[in-house]
Formats: sequence, C-alpha cells, structure tokens
Amino acid sequence: MIKIAVAGAAGRMGSRIAALSKEYPDLKLAGAFEKNGHSAIGKDLGTIAGIGETGIRLSDSLGNIIDNIDVIIDFTSPAATMENIRLASKKGKAMVIGTTGLSKDDIKEIQALTKNIPCVAASNMSTGVNLLLKVLRDVARVLGDEYDIEIVESHHRLKKDAPSGTALKMAQVIADAVNRNLDEVAVYARKGLIGERTKKEIGIQTVRAGDIVGEHTVMFGGLGERIEITHKASSRDTFARGALKAAIWVSRKQAGLYDMQDVLGLK
Repeated sequence: MIKIAVAGAAGRMGSRIAALSKEYPDLKLAGAFEKNGHSAIGKDLGTIAGIGETGIRLSDSLGNIIDNIDVIIDFTSPAATMENIRLASKKGKAMVIGTTGLSKDDIKEIQALTKNIPCVAASNMSTGVNLLLKVLRDVARVLGDEYDIEIVESHHRLKKDAPSGTALKMAQVIADAVNRNLDEVAVYARKGLIGERTKKEIGIQTVRAGDIVGEHTVMFGGLGERIEITHKASSRDTFARGALKAAIWVSRKQAGLYDMQDVLGLK
C-alpha cells in the first residue's frame, strides 16, 4: 500500500485529489496539510473533501506528517512547492508536482534535489494533454516553417499565472520540433501598429474568464488551410486522476526527475 499526503488539501485541486484517491486500491490517503494559519487546520480531511470522516486531520505543515507517508502530491504555489521538495529530498520521500509558474531557477533546483528522490513534475497531468504533446511534436516537425503557429489558452478568473504551464509546455515542444529558441520567438501580446508577423514567431495568448477549467488550442496557419488542435478539460478530476496514477508509478522508481510522458509510456 502506497501512503500519500496531499499538499494544499483544502484547495480546489487538493480536495479532489484527496476525494478521488479512494478509487485506487494501491493508494492510502495518510496525510494532508495546508499553509500555516489556514482556517481549515485541524478539521477532518474527509469533511473538507466531501467524502465523509477519514480520521485524517489537516496539518499545518508537511514536517508534521512526512515520516508516515511515501509520496507527496503537490499542486500549490511555487514557493510552497519548493519548500516541500527540499524537505522531501532530505527525508527521501517521492513527489508528484503539478504546480505551475515555477521559475527556471526553481526547475534547476528541482533537478538537483531529485538526484535523491523520484519525482514526477508536469504542468498538466491529463492523459489527453500529454498525448497531444506527442502529436504536436510530430505535426510541427512535418509542417516546419511553412505554417504560422499560434497557441490560445483559456482558464478561470482565479488562475494566478499566465500563460498557463500547459501552453508554455506546448510552445516549448513545438519550438524544439522546429529548431527554434522559444525565449527568442515567443510573442505574448500584440497591440498597435506592430508590422507583419515574422515567420519564426510563436504566439501564446491568454484568456481569463468565469470558471473555465482549462482550454488550449494550437493553430497551424498555412496558405489556403489551417489546422487547429484543441483540448478542453471539463473537470479538474482529469488532472487529479493523472496525479494519482503518477503517485503509484513514481513510488516504484529510482531517484530522478520524470514527467507524465514517462508515466504514460509516451517516450
């Protein structure tokens, strides 16, 4: 039995991960925590997640529960995630990270810390999106420089980072496929008299509205035709289930940094 702990367990993603963990016989929900001072500290996790009493009380830190768990699932904030993985690496505990908005320095540190522990880190945990990443790589490679590339992502009004981690991952996969440096060719906004679109640029545009769970469209625009590939998430449960599958997978792996492509066997 793999004992998991959920970071940010009172939040939108954390509570769904906790609730859906009951679907997986290999997993045991053994701990949950929130930031210090959260109003739900001390409450039964089952009450928070809507799954009935569990006997697991929401802790105010990972340190209080880490000795009794095997894998930490973290969809919180960059600062909190970095604090959690430092402790996990010190204690030899595996992690699944779905936090977005991590900086290049954060990722570099995660790469160093995962020399001691196995960790799956991905901006999107859904099977559909990860399959789409594989498809986008192939499409971009075939179309090359003859088609203009644009990415439009839409999320709910409460999302704090932009563009989404998924949109950035899509852009990076495409840029690599067509041998471009994303830092040099990405265009995140257009306004005014900007001149003609350059051949190499990759547009990444953001929409924030209402309760949109997550939508991503990649457009390859050619002369006389346009290819659009879209993924729409209608529920956060798809991400939660992906994270739980990743927790099972990573618990059996040696130290290293992995992603959902590894978990799903798409590499």
